[in-house]
Amino acid sequence: MVLTGKAALVTGGSSGIGRAAAIALAREGALVLVSDVDGGGGADTVQMIEEAGGIASYITADVSNAAEVKTMMDAIVERYGKIDIAVNNAGVGGEMNPLPLQSEETFDQVMSVNVKGVWLCMQAEIPLMQQNEFGGSIVNIASVAGLIGAPGLSIYSASKHAVIGLTKTAAIEFASKGVRVNAVCPSFINTPMVSAMIEDQPRLADRLPVASPMRRLGTPEEVAEAIVWLASSSASFVNGVALAADGGLTAM
Repeated sequence: MVLTGKAALVTGGSSGIGRAAAIALAREGALVLVSDVDGGGGADTVQMIEEAGGIASYITADVSNAAEVKTMMDAIVERYGKIDIAVNNAGVGGEMNPLPLQSEETFDQVMSVNVKGVWLCMQAEIPLMQQNEFGGSIVNIASVAGLIGAPGLSIYSASKHAVIGLTKTAAIEFASKGVRVNAVCPSFINTPMVSAMIEDQPRLADRLPVASPMRRLGTPEEVAEAIVWLASSSASFVNGVALAADGGLTAM
C-alpha cells in the first residue's frame, strides 16, 4: 500500500469522484477524513471504507466558509496528527444555459464553492503540509471545462479555469518547499452531478457518451486512480499539472 500512514483529506466525499477518491486512498493505506455538507452520504463513505478494512472519519464542512475550513483542518490534525494529502473536490455544477440567461445567483454560488472553496482549503492546507518532514501533495479537482470552453456552462467553465490557475500558481510558489499541487480534469463522469444534468436535459443521455473518443462516460473509480497516483510518491516530480482524465476528449 503506497500511502500507508499518510493522512488524507477529501472534500465533497459523500458521493461521486470524492467518494471514489476517499475509498481508493484508504485502500492504499491512507487515514482519510471525509468532508461534505451531506452528512448522510459522508457517513456512508466512511462505512464503505471501514467495511473494506480502512480507517476513515467524517466532518461536516462548507468549504466556502473560512471558519468551517479551519475547523476541518483542526479536525484532521487532531484525529491523525497531520495532513499529507488533500483532495479538494467539493464543487457544484450550477445551471446549464447560454451565458446571457445565467443568473447572478448561480455565478455567486458556483464561484463561492468551486473557486473560493479551493482557495480557502489550500490556504489552510499548505502551512500544515510545510510542517511535515516530507511536505505534502494537493490534488484539486478541476474539469475539462477548465481546459476548453463548455457551451451552456460558462460559469462552471470559468470556475474550473480558475481552479487550474490557482493550482499552477500554488505549485510554483511551493515547489521548493516540499508541497506539490496538481489538478485532475475529468470529462463527463458517471456521477450524481452528470445524472442531474441528464435529468434536466434528457437529450444529453445520448450525446454525452459519444462526446468522448472512447464512446462512454468515465467512472469515478477511473478518476480516483489518477488522484491516488498524483497524491503518491510515484508522482514525486509531477507538479503544476492539469491532468485530463477524459477518454481523449481534449485530444480532438
